[in-house]
Amino acid sequence: MQKAIILAASFAISFLSCMLITRLLIPKLKSLKLGQKILDIGPRWHKGKEGTPTMGGIAMILSLCLIVLISVVIDFINDGFRSVSSRVAIVFGYALLNGLTGMIDDRVKLLKKQNEGLKAWQKYAFQFACAVLFIVGMRLTGNMSTQLHIPFTSIYVELGFFYYIIAVLLLTGVVNAVNLTDGIDGLAASNTLLVGVFFSVMAFSMNLGGNDTALLGGVTAGMCGGFLVYNFYPAKIFMGDTGSLFLGGLVVGGAFMLDSPLAVILFGLIYIVETASVILQVASFKLTKKRIFKMAPIHHHFEMCGWSEIKIVTVFSIITAVMCIVSYFALRGIM
Repeated sequence: MQKAIILAASFAISFLSCMLITRLLIPKLKSLKLGQKILDIGPRWHKGKEGTPTMGGIAMILSLCLIVLISVVIDFINDGFRSVSSRVAIVFGYALLNGLTGMIDDRVKLLKKQNEGLKAWQKYAFQFACAVLFIVGMRLTGNMSTQLHIPFTSIYVELGFFYYIIAVLLLTGVVNAVNLTDGIDGLAASNTLLVGVFFSVMAFSMNLGGNDTALLGGVTAGMCGGFLVYNFYPAKIFMGDTGSLFLGGLVVGGAFMLDSPLAVILFGLIYIVETASVILQVASFKLTKKRIFKMAPIHHHFEMCGWSEIKIVTVFSIITAVMCIVSYFALRGIM
């Protein structure tokens, strides 16, 4: 019963707060002239989006902070959330640190008046530091071992130190993958909303998750839903790296909370495909001077093929929904 209350409350509060904060943020960002710059190499019709307020991820971050504040107050009053473990606090902290990295990147872009912010190595250095802090926090609180679960089975493989290498690669890789997915109106938020629903479902599965997973699922789905009110096509605001890196932290952090980090490759398949399309495109051009896709990431390829943004978001979201169902059965092996 308490789990259901936490899920419903976290969803409702995050949805309403994110929607209202986003609504208030739009005119403020416009007045500060914090508008998105569009690359000339992108689809030509995206030029019409230039000037749309960016850094909308601030609304998500503030929404999460409100949830945390309310949780602390309830804890203080009647220990209502006392059973929420430390691991969700670490995941939230990890997401916030990545959101801060994105905020710095967005700020640099706006100061330079172009769509290129921090250098790649600078951004990765921040992300690597965030990943290390996440691993240290999870280890010190007893929420991480060096045994890696193999999806669809009940098998755990002891990897020792190599587990941490895989963990860092997953943590930084998925965060960047969600960032790459945020290329058209509503795409990243829609797919991450479904991932939040998946976390919520897993919170009610027998031995997977508890109050903390319910809180994570409710917050993730709620804030994405609230943001989509203004981010769905035609978007009135973009989340920027502030939002996409923040959401990436929640997505991959949730996989570790479920004690099966490799599962993110399943329920986060769209993010992985987006990243793979960029890697393949760059490798192909460097080796053969030919491109595999009309444009990368792959959502731009479908745009160039004549798909509307709404169609791309719909199809990609259906794929994510299917993969979330597949992930449910993949994790039943550890139930």
